[in-house]
Amino acid sequence: MIQYILRRVGALLLVLLGSTFLIYNLTAISGDPLEDLRISTEPNAAFLLQKAIEDLQLDVPPPVRYFNWLIGILGLGGAAPTMGLTVEGSEVLDIIGLAIPISIRLVIIATILSIVIGISIGIISALRQYSRFDYSITFIAFLFFSLPIFWVAVLLKQFAAIEFNNFLYDPVISTNWMIGLAFVGAFIFAGIVGGGRKRFLITIAAAFALNFATLYYISATGWLITPSLGPLLITVMALGIAFGITHLSTGIANRRVLYISLGLAALTPVFYFVLQPMFNEAFDGSMMLLLALGTIAVGFIVGYIFGGDDRSAAGRTGMIVAFLCAGLITLDRFMQSWDEYYNNEWIFGRPIATVGDSIPEIEGDYWMTGVDAFTHLLLPTAALMLISVAGYVRYSRASLLEVLNQDYIRTARAKGLTERTVIMRHAFRNSLIPLTTIMAFDFAGLLGGAIITEQVFAWRGMGTLFNTGLAKFDLNLVMSVVLITSVSALVFNLIADLVYSALDPRIRVTK
Repeated sequence: MIQYILRRVGALLLVLLGSTFLIYNLTAISGDPLEDLRISTEPNAAFLLQKAIEDLQLDVPPPVRYFNWLIGILGLGGAAPTMGLTVEGSEVLDIIGLAIPISIRLVIIATILSIVIGISIGIISALRQYSRFDYSITFIAFLFFSLPIFWVAVLLKQFAAIEFNNFLYDPVISTNWMIGLAFVGAFIFAGIVGGGRKRFLITIAAAFALNFATLYYISATGWLITPSLGPLLITVMALGIAFGITHLSTGIANRRVLYISLGLAALTPVFYFVLQPMFNEAFDGSMMLLLALGTIAVGFIVGYIFGGDDRSAAGRTGMIVAFLCAGLITLDRFMQSWDEYYNNEWIFGRPIATVGDSIPEIEGDYWMTGVDAFTHLLLPTAALMLISVAGYVRYSRASLLEVLNQDYIRTARAKGLTERTVIMRHAFRNSLIPLTTIMAFDFAGLLGGAIITEQVFAWRGMGTLFNTGLAKFDLNLVMSVVLITSVSALVFNLIADLVYSALDPRIRVTK
């Protein structure tokens, strides 16, 4: 294994060296970064031009300049590592250091949500092959997969931000909208549940009534202005999470694990009142991290202690249930700050942001800044997700259908294993193998940012820096983004190769 890793690392380094050398030289001869200075009529234009040539080493041939740049990146010769200077004379390393967290915050949330939602829908679609749900999801997936990201982003800005902000001035939902939204939601839910025609119609009717009642309550109470979950709704949702996670993890038939999950869910309203005093103005990100880790630890310990012969599965299930239930309590606390955020002087009653990653002037505690981050993340994350989810739905559906036709799946069913065990422990694991490559490259692109999305929503991330560098022929800025993105892609590609053998025991790394 070590020899294999070393060989792969060596090959990847050669690929990195060759690709960066080629891109560096092509970018260097593509334009003149000092064109504005050359035609400037300022008295000190000649001095500034000469200084810029010396700082950027423009009097050195591009191939030689590349190796000088590489030596600076590696910090050879006793000097500190540097990525050079921009055309304006700023340190590229400082600019990159500010842009990377912004891009990661934007892209990582969209990537994780796309993977989870896309694979989940794809699995359901594969298991309901040629059903109403499958045909609907296939149509929607192809539709969103074919849409250009900039067009989706502009539509979201218009209807999910501008029009929705206008609606919040008087958040009353009309009867026609209630009927339409309730029917669409009921149709989607009935498609997921499946069944014959009679069951399908009954499910639609029940879901329509529930959706209509929910929308009526939201409209009548002004819930969109002062949203909250409350202990009662949190308890109901926690019990639903306990049933759902147990069904996916071990199956409802495993009563011991089910009771552990329900017990953890039943404690949610208790912890709701216990945690409220802690969620004060002094609460910060480090305390949130400790709370998350503590919740995961408690859930695992409870499941492991009371899990009996199936301790590992019980601990895993308890850990997930406890984490999600705590997430409901935290979400409710963020909702409690919505009214204060909505009435803030810098918001002007228009909370859904269309540009930027935050409002620098806004002041508030951890909860206020968290709501501000959410409102700025909402639209760009949705734009990235709508395109990515469609791809993961199609890939995961095709992969699972291929696995379900394998001989070992038929053998597992012939041995009398339950359908849940066949799907979750045999088919699903092997269906992830082709998806691993796609996920690896998506995560590798985190540091590269999203060029078009950042441009539309005015985020100053890596994608925007790359676009700015190309527009100004800023070689050092462009190459820094290329280098970081390339290294990320190669590293995650290596990780994907190693994950293959963990997912499928048939795959072995040969010397």
